[in-house]
Amino acid sequence: MNSPLLTGSLTDNEQGNPPKSEKYTMKCSEKDSADSKDSDLVRKKLDWSCSLIVASLVGAFGSSFLYGYNLSVVNAPTRYIKSFYNESWERRHGHPIDPDTLTLLWSVTVSIFAIGGLVGTLMVKLIGKVLGRKYTLLVNNGFAISAALLMACSLQAGAFEMLIVGRFIMGVDGGIALSALPMYLNEISPKEIRGSLGQVTAIFICIGVFAGQVLGLPELLGKESTWPYLFGVIVVPALVQLVSLPFLPESPHYLLFEKHDQAGAKKAFQTFLGKEDVSREMEEVLIESRVQRNIQLVSVLELLRSPSVRWQVITVVVTMACYQLCGLNAGLVIERLGRRPLLMGGFGLMALFFGILTITLTLQDHAPGIPYLSIICILAIIASFCSGPGGIPFILTGEFFQQSQRPAAFIIAGTVNWLSNFAVGLLFPFIQKSLDTYCFLVFAAICLAGAVYFYFVLPETKNRTHAEISQAFAKRNKTHPPDNTDPGTPEPR
Repeated sequence: MNSPLLTGSLTDNEQGNPPKSEKYTMKCSEKDSADSKDSDLVRKKLDWSCSLIVASLVGAFGSSFLYGYNLSVVNAPTRYIKSFYNESWERRHGHPIDPDTLTLLWSVTVSIFAIGGLVGTLMVKLIGKVLGRKYTLLVNNGFAISAALLMACSLQAGAFEMLIVGRFIMGVDGGIALSALPMYLNEISPKEIRGSLGQVTAIFICIGVFAGQVLGLPELLGKESTWPYLFGVIVVPALVQLVSLPFLPESPHYLLFEKHDQAGAKKAFQTFLGKEDVSREMEEVLIESRVQRNIQLVSVLELLRSPSVRWQVITVVVTMACYQLCGLNAGLVIERLGRRPLLMGGFGLMALFFGILTITLTLQDHAPGIPYLSIICILAIIASFCSGPGGIPFILTGEFFQQSQRPAAFIIAGTVNWLSNFAVGLLFPFIQKSLDTYCFLVFAAICLAGAVYFYFVLPETKNRTHAEISQAFAKRNKTHPPDNTDPGTPEPR
């Protein structure tokens, strides 16, 4: 006598299908998998808490936005500022300023922003250790406000030195901001969205550059009578950050590492993550704290002498130099396409459009529509820069080196970044004076050289561990990569 259940089971087995019990298990497994994906999606949405969004937007508006704004704001009123310099000089000395002296003064005005940035970069480690991330950003607004007042009042006071000193102080603000803000955002965000939140800095640099160009239009503030207000505008983002950040918590990492305040760190995590149970996050930070106590940090000199990272250091230097010497500043789509094609493609396209821009500027007096083509080329250059080169240099510096090497690596990268910025600001007026419309060919050559370098030297680092990246550089370094990584810091997969 055949049981219906037995018959059914035999039939399923004969047809090569799993038994009903196994089918049920598979369906449950598929359902659990779908539920898990749904819960992951919900959890990622919950990661973007209101406090986290406010902290990132307010922090970026009062920090990286101002950096981008001050990079571009001096371009539009150049003619009027030079006229102001000449009038001030003639009033004091009784004769007009020498053209070469005027060019030098203007070069110093532009480039001293970078010297201030280098000073700010070197200051931030000490300030951050004493004040913490949030209060470093708050105190930094004092530099921005004082710089804005100096620069905005320079015309009325008849003292061009106020503009130069203001630019230097604004550079200090930028140097501190570009170090403290990424650190703060990195430490308050969940690791699942840390990369996305980190891009806020680069996005607001782009917005700042664009805002500086727009406000500098003659229809807005780019007139002889209103150009000082271009610098007075700096007060607005600084004040917004100054009145907003006090209502947000300090970095929980800082509270645990430096202040040993577990209750404060827990409360900060709860605010930024928007949930009550933060035991997992607290444990991760405590483990990291124990690990860091056992790590001996590598000095800058030791990193420069290490043969196992020689080409990584060279690549960081080249990347940072190209980042500034290409003539722009501010990156998106990085995770989708990868670092290597975006750097090569971004700098390659910039070289192409710089070449076209040179042609259009040379021919702009011969055809009525050529100036509009020049504007399109400028926008294309900015778009090419933002598509990759703007954000990737800072990412590569973190990916190339072990945890114990990263502080030294970031010091090298920051130094090259600001010194290159200084070189552009100081030398470009003289290059422009000598080469006229052909000056952009210098930037085209730098971009092309960078693209060629990355094609031959840079391996793709997207979704690769530090060990894999070290292995990719090992042949070029002519050394074996270290077998072990920093203790307690598992490589991401």
